[in-house]
Amino acid sequence: MDNRLFVFDTTLRDGEQVPGCQLNTIEKIQVAKALEQLGVDVIEAGFPISSPGDFNSVIEISKAVTWPIVCALTRAVQSDIDVAVESLKFAKHKRIHTGIGTSDEHIRFKFNSTREEILERAVAAVKYARKFVEDVEFYAEDAGRTDNEYLARVIDAAIKAGATVCNIPDTTGYCLPDEYGAKIRYLMEHVDGLSTGKAILSTHCHNDLGMATANTFSGVMNGARQVEVTINGIGERAGNASLEEIAMIMKCHKYLDIETNINTSHIYPTSRMVSSLMNMPVQPNKAVVGRNAFAHSSGIHQDGVLKNAHTYEIMNPKDVGIDDNSIVLTARSGRAALRYRLNVLGVNIDDDEKMDGLYQKFLKLADSKKEVSDADVLMLAGSDATDAQTVKLDFLQVTSGLGVRSVASLGLDISGQKFEAASTGNGPVDAAIKALKKIIMKKMTLKEFTIQAISKGSDDVGKVHMQVEYDGSMYYGFGADTDIVTASVKAYIDCINKFRKN
Repeated sequence: MDNRLFVFDTTLRDGEQVPGCQLNTIEKIQVAKALEQLGVDVIEAGFPISSPGDFNSVIEISKAVTWPIVCALTRAVQSDIDVAVESLKFAKHKRIHTGIGTSDEHIRFKFNSTREEILERAVAAVKYARKFVEDVEFYAEDAGRTDNEYLARVIDAAIKAGATVCNIPDTTGYCLPDEYGAKIRYLMEHVDGLSTGKAILSTHCHNDLGMATANTFSGVMNGARQVEVTINGIGERAGNASLEEIAMIMKCHKYLDIETNINTSHIYPTSRMVSSLMNMPVQPNKAVVGRNAFAHSSGIHQDGVLKNAHTYEIMNPKDVGIDDNSIVLTARSGRAALRYRLNVLGVNIDDDEKMDGLYQKFLKLADSKKEVSDADVLMLAGSDATDAQTVKLDFLQVTSGLGVRSVASLGLDISGQKFEAASTGNGPVDAAIKALKKIIMKKMTLKEFTIQAISKGSDDVGKVHMQVEYDGSMYYGFGADTDIVTASVKAYIDCINKFRKN
């Protein structure tokens, strides 16, 4: 059996479906270029018919990358495929990913159909897509809960219709590893097109029960030769199988004799870039890329690692792009040190004027902190987006303490006009937001409010994520500052700027 494992990254499609994590086209291109550097074989760039933004992103990503296959998702519908074809017109290597639900639950409740009708629709979609591209991937949605015998019939028919890759998604994250592996093995043994090499099987595992990586690995061990993954394991609900985990499993277990094209030294910078652009923190104990992945607090562990790193580390941090001799940034650091750190973290700024502006922000932050962390630097790099906002925070002053009612006064710049207001509240954040609402006289409802300390220490930057309802729609905002009240107001203003655009 071929030992080459193809990596299909769906960060920009399945990963980007996470509420509050949507990227604009420029940000998507930035991620796509990073994925190309990482060595990803296939980039699923979007679902073109879903929105004009997705359509445009697939077009621009097709122009931006050179060697990876650019893939567009469709349903088993001719109009979906037509739009996908148009979106891929600039791609050097193109793939259409089409499919339909095959489980009895989907057939009965989603499509109100029959097994035979679904099989016919699957074949028709693949045949239609093959009229435009040679590389067609077919997905059997909810394959994890699909009867193996029927699934084999569908996959066999899809391959005969021209599919080059067949995706077996555990859409609900329900399967156990031995169960999913057995499903892949059953297909390998019962579908002629797989044994003769006309097509390969792909895994697409969700993490609802925490088994996405284990299921993916089990699929590979039983014959799948493509894995569908995301950076940091992001994705709908509990997420998808994690690219970095699968890549490092193959690298650490060389005896498996399964090779990927992933340049693992780019894993950490890509992870941090995606986390920063999507405002989605990586949990500290996340495998491979979490803050604590290579940290040791136990005295016994520390002693062992100091004597020989292999006592408790199965991976070299440098293998995943973590520079354990990193430059420490302080107020005395120069532009060169800041630029170097940004490059290590996957952010390249060629514009000297933009770099100068970022450096001035860095100095202000460094003056208020002992040491500037990687997360702080990424926050600063992402803060340029606020410069173009219509509503900006001019100043904020808060009086608060034990036994006294909090009072806040703030000033806003709205398209060049200055406004000021003051209010009291049950705490400094409540007072500040009430003052803000006096200026922005809209009926807004705060639905979600999350505070996260980026790292350790009382002087570190805090992140605030907010969800605000306005006029029947939800808007997600993000703010970061060393002062958590200021970060909260910035997050609320971020929401306001987003609904003012619509």
